Amino acid sequence: MTPTPARASAHALLRSTRCFAAANRIRPAARAFSGVPAGAADPQGGPEKVGGVRAGDDELDVAIVGGGMVGLAVACALSNMPLTKHLRVAIIDSNPALKSTNYLKKDGIPDSRVSTVTPATISFFRDIGAWEHIQQQRHAFFGKMQVWDYTGLGYTRYNARDVCKEYLGCVVENKVLCNSLLLRLQEQKEAIGKMIYPTRLESLVFPSKSRNVGGAGLKPPSTEADSLGHTSKELRRSNLVKLDLSDGQTLYSKLVVGADGSKSNVRQIAGIKTTGWSYPQSAIICTVEHTTENDCAWQRFLPSGPIALLPIGDNFSNIVWTMSPEEALRHKSMSSEDFVMAVNRALDFGYGPHPSSSSLDHYMERLFSGVGDTAASTKECFEVPPRAIGLISERMAFPLSLMHSHDYVSKRLALVGDAAHTVHPLAGQGVNLGFGDAAALAEVISEGVSVGADIGDLSLLNRYENDRKAANVAMAAVLDGFQKMYSVDFGPLNVLRAAAFHGAQYISPLKKNIISYAMGDKKSPLFS
Repeated sequence: MTPTPARASAHALLRSTRCFAAANRIRPAARAFSGVPAGAADPQGGPEKVGGVRAGDDELDVAIVGGGMVGLAVACALSNMPLTKHLRVAIIDSNPALKSTNYLKKDGIPDSRVSTVTPATISFFRDIGAWEHIQQQRHAFFGKMQVWDYTGLGYTRYNARDVCKEYLGCVVENKVLCNSLLLRLQEQKEAIGKMIYPTRLESLVFPSKSRNVGGAGLKPPSTEADSLGHTSKELRRSNLVKLDLSDGQTLYSKLVVGADGSKSNVRQIAGIKTTGWSYPQSAIICTVEHTTENDCAWQRFLPSGPIALLPIGDNFSNIVWTMSPEEALRHKSMSSEDFVMAVNRALDFGYGPHPSSSSLDHYMERLFSGVGDTAASTKECFEVPPRAIGLISERMAFPLSLMHSHDYVSKRLALVGDAAHTVHPLAGQGVNLGFGDAAALAEVISEGVSVGADIGDLSLLNRYENDRKAANVAMAAVLDGFQKMYSVDFGPLNVLRAAAFHGAQYISPLKKNIISYAMGDKKSPLFS
């Protein structure tokens, strides 16, 4: 969360993408999820009529490929919005976990795959009715955060009270997020079993421009056949995307949403190019136990990468430890006892001393004490994180990379989440960017429905890309800048990092702006 210039990263990404000047946050998009009932729904609850002909059961408005957190969020948002809840939406994913719609027990061992959701994401979940289901399952709010590095030259404390909030974020297991969205979908769609296709996508065939019958409104001729003998059904389907599934079924859809992860099959079939690079790092994730409950998020930058300790409820915390692939292999294979010792060393005196008060701290505090309202955390002292006493989950390791799609949309296609972009996990922002995509795309589709537009039309989908691309590129650049700045052990650079820590700790307006940016309330980590 400490501010670091990332101009080189931003320019590299911006040269490869069509960036736009403004990006909406999740909150404004979420406001569309309540209102008067839609008047466009079929009173019989069945497929709508197109050109006077009832569409078949294999014809959809939106086909979502990928039933992970972001894909489910798109479906849930569309099912909750007044103007889009009548749309025929399908989720295509072979994951058997999509069949489970029961609350997960709070007293079980926490899964090591978690997400830190921001207040903006929480607001989105509340607006689509999914947050109440998370409240019935394990989750952990945190109102404090401490960031420091191994040199001992500085630290920064953040507190929700700095911006008059109750919390900075909430740590939730990924399976809880998915389960809550499924439970909400079950409430909205009685036939949720018909909404989910437990299979894989085999191929996509996009409509040919030369066969774009009926223009943007998808209105084929009212006669049963044209002069060439094509039936109304054939004419209608010639303007839809054809999806062939691995179980032999074929679907047709006005819009395909690619939510199938960083190795997106949808993106590859559509021929959308990407820009990115692999980091010389891997991340180990796992769950550890303490003697007392942890209520703070901790992050320490080490020579090989950051280690984060995140509260997950009760006496448990989640570890996200970035290091070289060779170190990851060694730490994954060492005994549980040795690994816990390594974690405690990395979060305490290992690699360098604790930050201590100096004359520079007192000078900075006096210098900026009159600049704006003093943040509550400015006077908070450095604290040592709680010690881990045991490893209670398996250790998983995965390589890290940055990727950004040149385009988020093409005719009848939109990419969301990791299918459109991946970022370094050091700030836990990846999934929040994906949920921002889900909210923005759902609102754009709603806007299209409100004016009778074709929801797969490129001019409409471009609004979604305009909304999201600049915000996602900016965050990716900031995180890439962090990664590069904190992966070099060089004297002058260490001093600059210390200055950044001190600035974020003692310049209250800067501290508040950083917090607001990380929470999803501001568009820039600097003054805006």
